[in-house]
Amino acid sequence: MRSDFDLAIIGSGFGGALLAMIARRIGLSVVLLERGKHPRFAIGESTSPLANLIIEQLSERYDLPRLAPLTAYGEWQRTYPEVVCGLKRGFTYFRHEAHQPYRVSASRSNQLLVAASPCDEVADTHWLRSDVDHFLVNEAVAAGADYLDQVELRNVEWPGGGTARLLGERRGRAVQLRARLIVDASGPRGFLSRTLNIAERTFHRYPPTQTLYSHFTGVHRCDEMADYQVDGETPYPMDDAALHHVFDGGWMWVLRFNNGVTSAGIAVTDELANELKLSEGEPAWPRFLSRFPSIADQFAEAEAIRGFTWVPRLTYRAASASGDGWVMLPSAAAFVDPLFSTGMPLTLLGIERLGRILGEEWNGAQLNMRLDERLREYGEIALAEADHTARFIAGCYAAFPRFENFTAYSMFYFAAASFSEMARRLERGHLVRRFLASDHPAFAAATLELGRALQSGNPDSGAYEQEVRERTDCLNIAGLCDPRKRNWYGVDLEDVVVGAAKLGLTPAEMREVLRRADWARAGRLDKSAVI
Repeated sequence: MRSDFDLAIIGSGFGGALLAMIARRIGLSVVLLERGKHPRFAIGESTSPLANLIIEQLSERYDLPRLAPLTAYGEWQRTYPEVVCGLKRGFTYFRHEAHQPYRVSASRSNQLLVAASPCDEVADTHWLRSDVDHFLVNEAVAAGADYLDQVELRNVEWPGGGTARLLGERRGRAVQLRARLIVDASGPRGFLSRTLNIAERTFHRYPPTQTLYSHFTGVHRCDEMADYQVDGETPYPMDDAALHHVFDGGWMWVLRFNNGVTSAGIAVTDELANELKLSEGEPAWPRFLSRFPSIADQFAEAEAIRGFTWVPRLTYRAASASGDGWVMLPSAAAFVDPLFSTGMPLTLLGIERLGRILGEEWNGAQLNMRLDERLREYGEIALAEADHTARFIAGCYAAFPRFENFTAYSMFYFAAASFSEMARRLERGHLVRRFLASDHPAFAAATLELGRALQSGNPDSGAYEQEVRERTDCLNIAGLCDPRKRNWYGVDLEDVVVGAAKLGLTPAEMREVLRRADWARAGRLDKSAVI
């Protein structure tokens, strides 16, 4: 194997493998380095419409057609049935009170269902990362990337001449590689953070949190349990989603794969973690379940199929995400919380930006000032997006005790996500370029201001909901914040038609766009609403 490369990517999770494919299509030589060996466990398992759309567009832009089936559940099942995933039709939230069984309130005020797709065919997915990461690494190798696993890197040096030298060992033998640019895709507190002694920063006014998680079999479906029964047809089967149990001090995720395995874990404040003695690992799990009878019933026959993982500090933010000769993927630069499945789109936005920068600025064997400048800007954007996301999630934690305020505040996420997706599909991505519309001045300011209001106290829910409705309206093209829907938001493309002007189209023009779009026809609920 050669020892001199344009790019050395440290970490072969989905982000590192995908960037390796893109770099090879640009014409760069790439080595992909893995500390472990595939297939191996990884967390961060739930996609979103924006994440899948970015993958779809990267697949087209860089001629990577084998990625396209990963962007929709139906095509995935037909093309790669051996690669395990789960069906994600939306986002489901249930509010629980300690030591009380869950019961659906008459107004549905203790639940929230937001559809991300109108049918299974075009639905999002949960990724069994051991399968998906392994698949993507093989694709990177097929694209021409060199790959080394079981590599323990010890140091990185810049001896001069614009080339870095990576030193380590593999299976007891020394490894020495040279690269013009180092990309860290090894996750929070990863290789470059440790080796370069990059300082860690805290997120402003963010509560310290911990997590405990595992994979299970035998987890019951909520939609088959008496505690969760509702009147009427839900926008989607409530378990075919990123399912969240919300309570004072934190929340729980339940993500189902189609092989009978379920990913589940809790993210809680330090105060609750100390009460549960989360540091003890597995013994803390039954203590948590004993607090919430309906969750305990859901897990009554569940069995963990791997050891429990306890993370004492869930959040991470590096002081910098780029420097001379190196750059981090967003997943290595910062991590906030898995609430709202923000990790994948943040990482994919970073990969998209890096791909453009490398394609436009790489000049032969040497780095250049323009490339350095754009990589610095990339690092600043990655951290700014993480900071904005952290402020939003901090507002959500503050709202957990008063669920009606949480459901209202969550609309900032769903409005930004649906607008960003539609703008991209209509080739109007310039309207919102950054995650959670953090580059839209009025919308971003409202997100932060109303989040601070939650952290400062418990605002009156009626007035708060009204203010959220007014201040999300500029990007609301999905019929959100409608009290008549009573916290159930299905997909209705007529809402997009009504909001056409926000995307620079007339209603007639929007109807024509939807009439011609394959994805819209596949996902249409009411044919007469569009044609």
